[in-house]
Amino acid sequence: MKKIYIAGPDVFEPNSIEIGKEYSALCKEYGFKGLYPLDNIVDFSQEKKKIAKDIFVANVNLIEEADIVIANLNPFRGKEADSGTIWECGYASALGKKVYGYMDDTSEYINQFSKDEKKLVNNLHVDSNGKSIEDFSHPINLMIACSCYEIIKGRFEDVLSSLVNKKI
Repeated sequence: MKKIYIAGPDVFEPNSIEIGKEYSALCKEYGFKGLYPLDNIVDFSQEKKKIAKDIFVANVNLIEEADIVIANLNPFRGKEADSGTIWECGYASALGKKVYGYMDDTSEYINQFSKDEKKLVNNLHVDSNGKSIEDFSHPINLMIACSCYEIIKGRFEDVLSSLVNKKI
């Protein structure tokens, strides 16, 4: 049975434990074993930096154990995906694991900025801070888009369904 590491900012939701149980149950329903970061056992009575390091090591171990990573790449605290999730995707990709992402909006990144949030300067789109906006026909930064085997419009279960249909 292939193992899926479930990456995303869902761990910050108030009902994060329930979300993890739901995603793990969906994995089982589709013939996979789900590995959810909050399944790790961490001693929270330690000094904060030790807790952080223990969480990091435990999640790295889960990624290494996994065959596949499914990542929630929806914007988190801004226009970009969660930075921890992005790191997990990059690490998994470097290990040669297949990474799949899902997003509610898979339109081109450039089109996710309203007319008030961008302007054209020297034939280059820039944001309100004058920083160029990527325009490579991906819904997210090219480094993540190109490290993902596929980014699916939809939810976690849509990726699972896609994997089963591809007989992965």
